[in-house]
Amino acid sequence: MGSLLKSDTQLNCHNYYEASLIRPAPLAPLVGEVQTDVVVVGGGFAGLSAAIELAQRGFRVAVLEADRVCSGASGRNGGQVIVGYASGQSELEQQLGMQAARQMWDMGLEAIDLMDARIGQWAIECERKYGYLYVADSPRKARALDAEMDAMDKTYGLSTVRAHGAGVRSMIDAPRYVACAYEQRSGHVHPLKYGLGLARAALALGVQIYENTLALTMEQSATVQLRTAQGTVRARYALLAGNCSLPALAPRLAPSIAARIMPVGTYIVATAPLDPGLVQTLIPSGAAVCDNNVVLDYFRFSQDARLLFGGRVSYSSRTPVRLQQRMAARMAAVFPQVRNTPIAFTWGGFVDISMNRAPDFGRLGHKVYYLQGFSGHGVALTGLAGQLVAQAIAGEASRFELFSRLKHHDFPGGALLRTPSLVLGMLYHRIREYL
Repeated sequence: MGSLLKSDTQLNCHNYYEASLIRPAPLAPLVGEVQTDVVVVGGGFAGLSAAIELAQRGFRVAVLEADRVCSGASGRNGGQVIVGYASGQSELEQQLGMQAARQMWDMGLEAIDLMDARIGQWAIECERKYGYLYVADSPRKARALDAEMDAMDKTYGLSTVRAHGAGVRSMIDAPRYVACAYEQRSGHVHPLKYGLGLARAALALGVQIYENTLALTMEQSATVQLRTAQGTVRARYALLAGNCSLPALAPRLAPSIAARIMPVGTYIVATAPLDPGLVQTLIPSGAAVCDNNVVLDYFRFSQDARLLFGGRVSYSSRTPVRLQQRMAARMAAVFPQVRNTPIAFTWGGFVDISMNRAPDFGRLGHKVYYLQGFSGHGVALTGLAGQLVAQAIAGEASRFELFSRLKHHDFPGGALLRTPSLVLGMLYHRIREYL
């Protein structure tokens, strides 16, 4: 899973990623008036990637972050670097045709290569690991997994190594799974270390980053003006890269696109460090893992041998009761071998999903760009999205416009009813899954 927005619960202080490093001192908030070429709202992967790309093209850039850099989605997620899109290729094929869908698939591969290039160029030590394991826990789900992988291999050349029945145990020692498929392009990373590395790169290129600076209002005329509590930014262009934090924190910035994404709560636990020999036994390849259920489990091992296990979801805005105990039970159902291992960290937040799970990139007028709807596949895709915006602002818009051709719809029910509607819809799918 790619993106977790920081929640407003006590879970905030139990984020493993924050506990595993020492942040640099906070950057000063914006005070007074700043003039620049591009103002970016959101200091996560997408905003920082765009800032890097723009600065490398000679643009002056200012980034406004309401909290700390990567304190939201980018620094709290499952760390899974996943090829492709949460919608799957079929949505892209139906909307855009096979040629454009193939181009988007190739750009999805490019997103991973771009991420690795930035890690290398800027010497970002972020525990990058290759390998991804898709797993199925029933014969019906195994057939669905095989069908999907067959189609992806035939049409897009995604090569996988598969196992069924007893053979699964050689790839993941988890008795509940009856089939699996392993591919090498995807993998995992320490997301906060990666994000802070992007911030260091942006600062080295001359990008101005203002932390604890919430953008409140925006106006477009000859320039774009963004106002904060203590200052104003005037720019030729603006990029809104806050995902579902925009309607939550700054509802006046872009109300026309807010209803096209929905925040869905998801949660992660991290165990105490395990014996390295057990870690090697449980997932010999060291891959990140995700099942193909509607309400899915996703997990991986950290560099310090902790099991990071995510998957409990909430379709309201409330943290589930007895969350840690329920997460521990889900984890033990997958790996009985860790049943008695203490849980050291529990945290959560919101995934920003679009109705069709496809990314939602576009423009508001001629000067304002936005990026949202990564739907759990944001760790790599956000980096490419930032590059596409930079290319568009520099006059090379064809790749960005391919994404902007995707049609998106508002979640039904309006502000009051769309969350209950989603709860009922997901309940229906869960019942079907259990049956």
